[in-house]
Amino acid sequence: MLQVTMPSARRTVFGKGPMRRLRMDGMTPAVLYSGGKEPLPLQFDATELFKNLLFIHGRNAVITLEIKDDSKDVRQVLVQEIQKEPVSDRLLHVDFLEIDIDKPLDFVVPIEFVGVARGVDMGGELQVFKTSVRLRGCPLDIPDSIKADITELDRGEAGLTLGDLPLPDKVTMLDDPEMTFVQVQ
Repeated sequence: MLQVTMPSARRTVFGKGPMRRLRMDGMTPAVLYSGGKEPLPLQFDATELFKNLLFIHGRNAVITLEIKDDSKDVRQVLVQEIQKEPVSDRLLHVDFLEIDIDKPLDFVVPIEFVGVARGVDMGGELQVFKTSVRLRGCPLDIPDSIKADITELDRGEAGLTLGDLPLPDKVTMLDDPEMTFVQVQ
């Protein structure tokens, strides 16, 4: 799984007016939630945060937050929600969820198709029924994507099932392994 480090600081201002001034000064407000504990208000440099979020967009990533003026210097988090201004696409607010990297969690991982199916070369049509799979495991054990080799698929065959996908050790599949996710017609 992808790992990114982001610097941040505790936020001491609250309310509509101070948030606007914070954004005008090039900062983005955020909140860190951590399972029943008091939420921790944060602030980030807007440009740096935008670059990091753009880098991890659409991927499963564990973010290491280095929080200035905090009791814990480093926290492992996932992005929970991103709020953007609808017209300019500027970041308004980000919510993070603190996780324990040794505790299994559920993730949606994309399936990456490798090669060209033999049946497609013979005039068939590749039919994709599912492009991602749900996995459970410790965050650092989850792969960025799962590769599916489709070069051996012929027309009219049963296709590949989710059970045919190679999974890393310590990771379990939550979807039905008998489900066909790709075939050639």
